[in-house]
Amino acid sequence: MKDDHLISPSMPRAGHARPLQSELPRPIRTDRDLERAIARLEELDERDESLTPEERELAELYASLIEAYEDQRYPIPRAAPHEFLRALLEDRGLSQADIAPLLGGRGHASEILSGKRSVSKAQAKSLAAHFGLSVEVFI
Repeated sequence: MKDDHLISPSMPRAGHARPLQSELPRPIRTDRDLERAIARLEELDERDESLTPEERELAELYASLIEAYEDQRYPIPRAAPHEFLRALLEDRGLSQADIAPLLGGRGHASEILSGKRSVSKAQAKSLAAHFGLSVEVFI
């Protein structure tokens, strides 16, 4: 046990690390690596109820690796707040009139949705609370 200082508290001790002994996840550097990682994570997800604690940690590690690669390789462009709000209304089947009370009236709603007026912090808070989203998407 003299090498116990090399094992982190969450790292399994010898005999309990079978998933990691047979499988050491590596950084994802290519789309082919990504496909392999996704396939392995799907295998683990299918067995969700029967996973050991170590396999759950392994699945979490794969999810983190996949997310990091996809964020770097396939970034999602951030939409302007008025464009995001228009898309949100369309997606939810709402009209400008439905959010007018949140924005201070129909005139403000029209100007915001057309990009002529910015969303204020107070309006962003109202929209975020109404839609259950982060304030940042409206600013």
